[in-house]
This record gives sequence, C-alpha cells and structure tokens, in this order.
Amino acid sequence: MKFTKMHGLGNSYVYVNMFNENLPEKQLSETAVRLADKNKGIGSDGMILIYPSQTAAVKMRVFNNDGSEAKNCGNGLRCVAKYSYEHGLVTTTSFTIETLGGNVEATVSVDHENCVQSVTVNMGQPRLLAKEIPMKNEHSEAMIVNEVIPVYHQDIRVTAVSMGNPHAVQFIDSIEKAPVKEIGPLIEKHDRFPEWVNVEWVEVVSPKEIHFRVWERGSGITQACGTGACAAVVAGVLNGHLEKESEVTVHLLGGDLQITWKDDGDVWMKGPAEYICSGDVCL
Repeated sequence: MKFTKMHGLGNSYVYVNMFNENLPEKQLSETAVRLADKNKGIGSDGMILIYPSQTAAVKMRVFNNDGSEAKNCGNGLRCVAKYSYEHGLVTTTSFTIETLGGNVEATVSVDHENCVQSVTVNMGQPRLLAKEIPMKNEHSEAMIVNEVIPVYHQDIRVTAVSMGNPHAVQFIDSIEKAPVKEIGPLIEKHDRFPEWVNVEWVEVVSPKEIHFRVWERGSGITQACGTGACAAVVAGVLNGHLEKESEVTVHLLGGDLQITWKDDGDVWMKGPAEYICSGDVCL
C-alpha cells in the first residue's frame, strides 16, 4: 500500500489515498494501530484516509493510534486539503471536505509553483449544549462553562465545547505547570463524558494570544490539536478572556495557529501543513 506521512504543527498522521487504494473496513482499526507503531510501523498519531465523497469534494476518516475512529481533526483537515490540491483530487483552491463531524470548507494558499503554503478552514459552529458534547449533565440543554468536575480527589473547572469532537478546556496561570500526563487520562475517560473527551489547558497571555497544551482522546500527548485550539478560543470567549471577531494566536508545542470565532458563529482556523515522506508499506 502506498502512503504519505504528513504533519500539521507536529501532529503527524499516515495518509492513504483511497481513490487508489482499497482497505477492507474490518481491517481499518488494526491497520491504524500497526502503522502508528514507531517501532514496528511507520510511527504517527494515527491514520487518515482520503475517499471520494457524495456530499463534498473529498471525504476524510481519522483513526487514532489506539484504533478508535475520531469524528474530526483540525490538523488533519489542513493536510488533507494540501494533499488533495497538490495531487489533483480537487481543481479549485476552495473546496469542501466531508468528516464524521460534518462538512467543512477549506481554502489553500499557493505559491508561484502551485504548492500549498497554508490552509484556512471554516470549522463551522461550535456545539455548546451538554447533550451535543456529549456530557452527562442534569440539564442537557445547558452550556458547560467553568463547571466543576471531581477528578482524583480534586475539583477541576472545565468548559465543554464540541468542534465535531468533544473538548474539555481548563484555564491555568502557567502552561508550564499543566498536569497533562497526570490529569489528562483521568478527564479523558471521566464518567461525565460517555464518548470520552479531548482535554486542553490554556494560559491566556492577552486577548489575542494564548498558550495551549492537549491530551488527545485516543492518542495522548500530541504536538498540536486543531479542533482543540478552536475549542480553546471558543472557551476563552465564553469565559470572558477573549473576544469574538479577534484573531487569536494559539501557541502549541508544534507551532502556532490563528483562530477566529466570527460573529456569525463560525470558527476559522489558519495554519500550515507539511509533507514528511511517501513510500510503500506491506500490510
């Protein structure tokens, strides 16, 4: 099978062009685990498949390195957009990508050699009600903003946001003190989140700048999380730290993203996507 390894700010996946390849459905999770293994496979945060779509230009499916399937991936979307444009799967610089979390609009910025330099994605409107996250709550129609949940003998305040996948965002004074490895797995599989959750820590530098760390559902610590960065900015607005319509620079371990929550409700993300290598792998 031919593959391409790409990354968005260090968040790396093995990409497979399903216009040309054929993987049986029952083997997808197993294949993702195998390819993601850094010792016996290629090594990555998971596997992303690019299919033809009946409702968009292309379709993206995301599998984490534990074999579970994710509904969306912001960094993956940018890489899919770059791959699709540069490999001729699409013919325009603006097009839609189908995900399990819904269709999104992507626009690629290209240089004089027609190579994609950056990608801007309309991530759509955040889902903020408890039932939409989903998160168990006494009132399913309520928003979860700065709400206390008990975690390992301590109370942690989270703001819950879905960007097609669930996020629990916390605000802290110093990003260097974020207990990602210690607390991340506990919140990820907390009883309040029936489908598990991505966990974020945010330090607000200014109304237009934040530091960010993440424990990703099914993958653990990663260099970046595009949907998490979007969720962090939405949570920052809901908690009064940031403002709508302001472009916020999000500093992730792998680099920076520019996120804007527009007045019309849509969240826009701009950032890079990079090739690492291509080749063949025996399954």
